[in-house]
Amino acid sequence: MSDLNDCLEMDRDAEVTKYISGPWKNHTQHERFVRNRIETHYGVGLGYWSIFLESNHSKFVGWILLIPYDGVGPEIEIGWRLNRTSWGMGYATEATLPIVKHAFNTVGVAKFFADIDIRNNGSMRVAEKIGMQFTGDSEHAGLPCKSYIMTKDKVRF
Repeated sequence: MSDLNDCLEMDRDAEVTKYISGPWKNHTQHERFVRNRIETHYGVGLGYWSIFLESNHSKFVGWILLIPYDGVGPEIEIGWRLNRTSWGMGYATEATLPIVKHAFNTVGVAKFFADIDIRNNGSMRVAEKIGMQFTGDSEHAGLPCKSYIMTKDKVRF
């Protein structure tokens, strides 16, 4: 919860949430949504991890999630959201790789997924850089997406 205000501020940037449905324009609903996501217990080893710069531990960059798909499961999804000022610097890839290892080695998941809006080229690049495999076109929350999967047997590290 100590990162709540940083998360809310990040989400207020319309470019950051452009490809993600949510209550971003209603302050009360937005805060309730983010609080709920942070406070929910998703299962042992699952949840959200805040990202801070290694060189400045007070500089909030964004977060990585490993939670039941759409918050309910049973499948597991991975995702990331970063401040726009942190885009294109490799932070998402660097921060996601330890979560991938955690998913397979600590949590013991066999696979996880990511559905990415077809216009979100940056997130698709991150998915590919961490070794996720494109599985086809799909729809999520009524929007066309590219679907990716990672299975333990395909991990490259």
